Amino acid sequence: MTTVAKLAVACSLAILPFTASAQTDDAAYCAALTKVYRNTASLHQTSNVAIPVAVAKCAAGDTAAGIPVLEQALRNLGAKLPARA
Repeated sequence: MTTVAKLAVACSLAILPFTASAQTDDAAYCAALTKVYRNTASLHQTSNVAIPVAVAKCAAGDTAAGIPVLEQALRNLGAKLPARA
């Protein structure tokens, strides 16, 4: 194995804990957004089909697709976004 390859492997291994932590943080944030949306949306009538899809994507672990949709929906409702870790 070349020095460059060894360095690449070492860097990849060093980054893994941070990646897992970021995924956990994103999942928690997605869940928080969903909770706020459910509590806020009950006060408003909405028929945006993208919201249930975003919630399902969050539940399936696709936070990159779910978070922006839920954030925008909450902004549109004038709701305060939860803190992001």
